Amino acid sequence: MVTVQPEQAATLAAIVGEGTFDAAARLLHLTPSAVSQRVRALEVAVGRPVLRRVRPVELTEAGEAVVRFARQLELLAADLSDQLAPASAGSAPRITLVVNGDSLHTWALDGLATVADDVQLTVLREDQDHSLDLLRRGTAHGAVTATAAPVPGCSSRPLGVMRYRPVCSPGFAARWFPDGPTPAALAAAPVVVYDEKDDLQDRYLRRARRAATAPPRHHVPATAEFGRALQLGLGWGMLPDLQLDRLEPGSLRPLAPTAHLDVALHWQQWRLAAAGLDRVAAAVAEAARALRTPPALGPRL
Repeated sequence: MVTVQPEQAATLAAIVGEGTFDAAARLLHLTPSAVSQRVRALEVAVGRPVLRRVRPVELTEAGEAVVRFARQLELLAADLSDQLAPASAGSAPRITLVVNGDSLHTWALDGLATVADDVQLTVLREDQDHSLDLLRRGTAHGAVTATAAPVPGCSSRPLGVMRYRPVCSPGFAARWFPDGPTPAALAAAPVVVYDEKDDLQDRYLRRARRAATAPPRHHVPATAEFGRALQLGLGWGMLPDLQLDRLEPGSLRPLAPTAHLDVALHWQQWRLAAAGLDRVAAAVAEAARALRTPPALGPRL
């Protein structure tokens, strides 16, 4: 059986968090040599390298598992402190979550506000198709994700469905889609995307045109500004119903009356008995009632 000492795991977590051995040594009040010795002892214990010595350092698969262990110990210690001295200042457990921008903008913060007095939250924004990378590396305790299959050491539960619609301003539609979203128009009309990871627009294009295409595109990596860019006529893009409901009526129109794309969301968290994390999970699940129930049929175009 592999035995990892808590101080070894905490040292590796500090190296990853700070980026270098020297910075971790300063954080832990150790010499760089002592930090290196702990890492070597850890690698002997697990029988393989735990990180790649580049700047900043990168974890191996074994290192990711050790860092998750270190973060779990931190969470359990904070949970125990909260139980033993609930009135102590700063004793509330620190919970790090990964939530996609659209969920943050529309429904997730409503739930997190209900547990703000019980935990100290760090919310990281990441695309729903990539959020599990942070969960897998031990950076986050829980994540809103589009992936149902749980990562190792985590549980997964369905939250609901965010329905997205391809929309644009009336003026943009008159200029680029006078005959509707024809294949030729979709190949030429500018499109607005959130960032390089955002493929919602490309999913719609693949299903609508049945062929690959690369129209001109603008990148607007902020949820509220993304919607504003569409209203101003920079291009067309996919917006969730929950966001469309908050915009000025008539400022955007769908490319086609029934066109939409459904994205099923899931909540994944460490499989760990920690009261603070469980309260956050319950709050997220309650707020997700604003989402649609999973559709019986696939996406419609």
